Amino acid sequence: MSDNVFAVIRTRGPRWDREQPLEGQKDWQTHADFMNGLVADGFMLLGGPLEGTQDVLLIVRAENEADIEERLAVDCWSVDGLLRTVTVHPWQLRLGSLALT
Repeated sequence: MSDNVFAVIRTRGPRWDREQPLEGQKDWQTHADFMNGLVADGFMLLGGPLEGTQDVLLIVRAENEADIEERLAVDCWSVDGLLRTVTVHPWQLRLGSLALT
């Protein structure tokens, strides 16, 4: 497992249904299962919507940015245009811990 940690910002894509809540979007359960699988794999450390925005913050552990793009590209919400990646930045945790308890 890589020691490299990244902050990833994803945002709503053109196919996001603004009339529906998060859980009402197309293929919600498939997307949720995919994301939970990334957590189980140790790739996804933290994630969730940024309140008051159309963005999501993900904290991931990966070898490099290409690995992140590759893993997220197969999410059904990426394929269907509901989410797209805006930025990927290497992140140094200075306070607190991501250690598993």
